[in-house]
Parts: sequence; C-alpha cells; structure tokens
Amino acid sequence: MTASDPTIDDYVSGVLAGNRAILSRAVTLIESRSPLHEKQAQEVLQELLPHTGKAKRIGITGAPGVGKSTFIEAFGCYLINQGHSVAVLAIDPSSKHSGGSILGDKTRMENLSRESRAFIRPSPAGDNIGGVARRTRETMLLCEAAGFDLVLVESVGVGQSEVALRSMVDFFLLLLLPGAGDELQGLKRGIIEMADDILVNKADGENRQRAEQARLEQQASLSFLQPATPGWKAEAALCSARTGEGVPQVWERIERFFRELEPKGVIASRRQQQTVEWLNDLIRDELQRRFAHHPRVQARLPGLRESLLRGDITAVSAARLLLAEFDGSPDNSDCDDKL
Repeated sequence: MTASDPTIDDYVSGVLAGNRAILSRAVTLIESRSPLHEKQAQEVLQELLPHTGKAKRIGITGAPGVGKSTFIEAFGCYLINQGHSVAVLAIDPSSKHSGGSILGDKTRMENLSRESRAFIRPSPAGDNIGGVARRTRETMLLCEAAGFDLVLVESVGVGQSEVALRSMVDFFLLLLLPGAGDELQGLKRGIIEMADDILVNKADGENRQRAEQARLEQQASLSFLQPATPGWKAEAALCSARTGEGVPQVWERIERFFRELEPKGVIASRRQQQTVEWLNDLIRDELQRRFAHHPRVQARLPGLRESLLRGDITAVSAARLLLAEFDGSPDNSDCDDKL
C-alpha cells in the first residue's frame, strides 16, 4: 500500500459516507488477487458488516438479446424517480471469452449512469463462477454499507451463474423474449423453477400478440411448479423496457413480495440459509484448491490417472489414494467411510 492509497479507516469512513470514488476503490480492493489486498478487503468488510443487510436484493436474468440492459436502465431510472438509490452489479464468468456485455452495458445505460443515486459496477472476467460470485456478494455488502437501498444483480453468463444469482438475492426475476420458445432462449426447467416472477419483455408493436401468448403459456406452466419462495405465487407479466410500459407494475409486485413475506421472516430465513451455503461453498472451493496444488497429490495424480484409464484401478480407489496423500494418512483405510 502506497502513501496515496486509502487506509482501512479511509475505506470504511468513505464507504459509509457514500463516497463513490472510495466505494469504487473498495470494490477494486475486493477484486484484487493479491494476498495483502485480500487481507485488507476482509478488514474493511468486517468493519462495515454492521451496516449491511438493509437493501432489497433483486436478481435479474434472461437469455442474451432479451433486453436486460434496457430493462435495468428503465427499471433503475424509475426506482430513482421513486426516491430510491440503486446499485447495479453483474455475475459474468464468461466475459473473458465473450467480450463481456456488461462493460458495454455501463456505456449503454447512459441515463442511469448519470444519476447521482446510481452505481453501476461490472464484474471481473474469470472462468471460476465461485470466485466471481464471491466478489459480487462482497461488492453487494459494500453497496449496502454505502447506503443503497436497492441492489440489482444481473446474471450475464448462463447455467451456473443463474444458480449463483439465486443464492444471493431475495427476489429472482426471469426475463423472456416473446415467441422465441424455451429452447431458443436456452431455458431449463430448473431456471423457471427458481423464478419469483417471469417477465416477457419487448411486448410492444408487432411483438405484442406474441408476447401475450408467451405470457399465457408461462402462466400456465407456473401453475404446475412449486413456488420458488414459500408463501409467494409467481406470475408472468408483460413489459416493454423501450417504452416503459409495465415497469411500474414490476416494482409493485416486488414491493408486495417484501411487504407480505418480510413480516413472516421468510426473507430473513432465506438470507441466513444463503450465508451458510456461502460458507460451505467457500470451504469446498478452498479445499479443492489446496488439494489440486498439494505437491504429493500432484506427484501421484498422473500415474493414478494412467492406471485408471488402463483399467488397472477403480476411480474410487484412485480417489482414496489421492486423499490419503492430501491428508498425510499412512494408508487409505481411513478414507473408506468417506467415499
């Protein structure tokens, strides 16, 4: 840390004061892979922890081309006009390969990015969804400590990024295209099952009739699914982010969600469960990292892999031997009950 770098106290006081420059630097500190920066970031987060948890956390996902950027800008500007402050974050493990739409989104969200009560932060590129999700979670805590009362988290990637998004937000909104069909939108039933509401975007002009048909189909399918959140019945609605039609109704639904479920402790219970799951994920990821870099494991792995491929050893036996190398066991007998 150089003389010009903020101290821990500078980060904490700056974030609590809502200083955007300090907030941005604090996020950069969290994203750093430097062990020193990671230690400093955890000290900052520890100090800020009592000031977190007060924002509504909303996840937004959908296939590429569904209009997430346009919707988030229209939705964010509407929320700011209603007196809220909005932070927009993203989970994008694929950006290194795809070029990363979220960086372009920050440019395209021109109106929202000019708002003094908005903060738009792209996620760092990377292959590891666990690492990107961790940094998004911690950035969310920083934004809450900075006073943002609404945090919108966008899933830019596909597959596991939706699961990661569901695991860190209170309300999960799925955007669909009118008339594209689930196959073309890359939808799996599991993603629909995670949604608290479904929104058919681009429901304007010639798309209007197709959008209404898509809404009816999704509404019918929702009746056969278990609710993603206990006590809440998901609905399918129409929206045009381009014209703004339907945007106020989206917020009305989300407000109703929190109004009905917060007093029952559903939101608090979900967050507690998410925190425990996050702890378990971090432990699992770190153990996997240590295992992969363990010198004795690295030494034994090539030979065991060859034996496995030749059919000389079973995968279970090979795993037991590698785990014995990892934990320093004199033999593999103590692994019998673990696999």
